[in-house]
Amino acid sequence: MNTMSALTWMERELASLEEASLRRSLRTNSAVPGSPGRMVRGTGPNNLLNLSANDYLGLSQHPAIVEAMRDTLLKEGAGAGASRLVTGNRMAYSFLEEAIAEWQSCEAALVFANGYMANAGVIRAVVGRDDVVFSDQLNHASIVDGILMSRAELARYRHNDMEHLGALLHKHRDKRRKLIVTDAVFSMDGDQARLRELALLKREYGAMLMVDEAHSGGIYGGRGEGLCHLLGIKDEVDIHMGTFSKAFGVYGAYVCGSRTLADFLVNKARPLIYSTAMPPALLAGIAQALVLVQQEHWRRDRLESAVRFFRDSLLSLGFQIPAGDSPIVPITIGDNETALRFSAALEEKGIAAVAIRPPTVPAGTARIRFSLSAIHTDEELRDAIACIREAGLQLGVIRR
Repeated sequence: MNTMSALTWMERELASLEEASLRRSLRTNSAVPGSPGRMVRGTGPNNLLNLSANDYLGLSQHPAIVEAMRDTLLKEGAGAGASRLVTGNRMAYSFLEEAIAEWQSCEAALVFANGYMANAGVIRAVVGRDDVVFSDQLNHASIVDGILMSRAELARYRHNDMEHLGALLHKHRDKRRKLIVTDAVFSMDGDQARLRELALLKREYGAMLMVDEAHSGGIYGGRGEGLCHLLGIKDEVDIHMGTFSKAFGVYGAYVCGSRTLADFLVNKARPLIYSTAMPPALLAGIAQALVLVQQEHWRRDRLESAVRFFRDSLLSLGFQIPAGDSPIVPITIGDNETALRFSAALEEKGIAAVAIRPPTVPAGTARIRFSLSAIHTDEELRDAIACIREAGLQLGVIRR
């Protein structure tokens, strides 16, 4: 059998995805220098308002971050050359991890290459075959994959349903290790986990609690520490994870907690052990972003104002959006084809707003997921809302 015939099944699957309006393809995007809230898509001249990125604080093109990376690149070179346990553990790691631990008011922190590797690596390290993981139904795919790789039993509870979680915890009360894991802010709905109640259940059943602050770190808390700090439950969280690829505008992830946790992960987290260390220039950029996140409070204030205005405006027009105060603002469309048409209509009007479809979201809940940034101006948002209204009327998502 030749290779072409062996892969025929792939062609059939792709055709099925196409028929269901679920086929995906990569599109080239370019930044607009000096305008981090805008982008160019493809090879055309269109300058689009970027309402799909996770650059919540508008730091992705900050000159201080760029300069820190440039200086370190010239001094240290392009790459680390090996894993951290071999020769790749440059001084920049120690500097950054100490700064993260101070920021999070914890004993120790570890930097990972990205959020997916952090979640998958940590979960696989702390639980195994004889254990159980309690996971919110809407948790990120990296959490789900980490659980599957760990071979622990998955007990998935209905979204933010604490009664259901309590029943599952009682059912599995005799398991060797119990881990409750949740997003702090859910990436496709923008709503918050019920963290205080999770902390109570964790104590009642002797479980570990892991919280993913990917979409809340940098945004909530006096210095952007995240939702756990804002709600006063930081000390109840055993494993605190976050990313540098969203509000921080760079790349990478962190895990923080006790010194014991950090030492354990150095010995057991396979993505950290078996991956080449991050380039020193990237670590320097993250360190500078961490300084800006803590110091430039106006970015959180501006983002909060923009989110309130955008959410209130869409609700007044008749769009159905989940309650919340995060910069993630989804409009649920329903069917995949209409969501794609809505996204295309917005792009024609100068707005980049991607259609999110299954399996990223449950079947029948395809949506346009808007993401706001501190650098979006009031004028840009007013113009965007007018375009969204026009597209909504055109496709029958809202009515006059």
